[in-house]
Amino acid sequence: MGLMKQTLLSGLPELGLTLSDEQIDTLCAFGEAVVRQNEVMNLTAITEPSAVAKLHLLDSLSVLCAAQLEGKTLIDVGCGAGFPGVPVAIGCPSTRVTLLDSLGKRVKWLQEILPTLGIQAECVTARAEEAAPKVRESFDYATSRAVARLNILLELTAPFVKVGGAVLAMKGSAAREELDEAKTAIKRLGLQVEKILDFSVDGATHSVIVLRKIAPTPAQYPRRYAKIKQNPL
Repeated sequence: MGLMKQTLLSGLPELGLTLSDEQIDTLCAFGEAVVRQNEVMNLTAITEPSAVAKLHLLDSLSVLCAAQLEGKTLIDVGCGAGFPGVPVAIGCPSTRVTLLDSLGKRVKWLQEILPTLGIQAECVTARAEEAAPKVRESFDYATSRAVARLNILLELTAPFVKVGGAVLAMKGSAAREELDEAKTAIKRLGLQVEKILDFSVDGATHSVIVLRKIAPTPAQYPRRYAKIKQNPL
């Protein structure tokens, strides 16, 4: 058994998740595809098999512990190499996943590789602030990992989510500090903190912050990214 699969199998019970052999094999196949493609395209600094399993695959699957995603729509904003969106699509196939990234090369690779692995997801090349007005408040969930600090990230994700849905923000050890910093953004964007789930990933604390959408996001958000970065909410 490969090291990636072995690490996955030992980590899944800690998340309280049970996946089929086929799902586990598909997760490993995708992890291996990312490592291979990384030789010609900058996708990840993490390439050692057990680290890929822990820091990419298991970390991404923690989203499944944060919300009931069966039959729901989810957009992964700034998906990069496909994390967390692709593992979510594998772990919960009834979730209709949209992968959004501004880098066309990455999205094109995802469009090519996912069908060969039997993974269903819509792949879109666009900046979040440009895509949001076209599909405003049409997703049950938006998630994102390693894109920006929370007060910036929420302006990029909240506009996608319908009232009653939620933003599932993946954060590291500074989750609570970022949450405190994002109080104004949370209020202005129509969100409310529901819960924070903490997970131990390779000895470090990773968190999924669940922010429920309780009111429509005002039409002026999201602003242009330069403005968001220059003057976060």
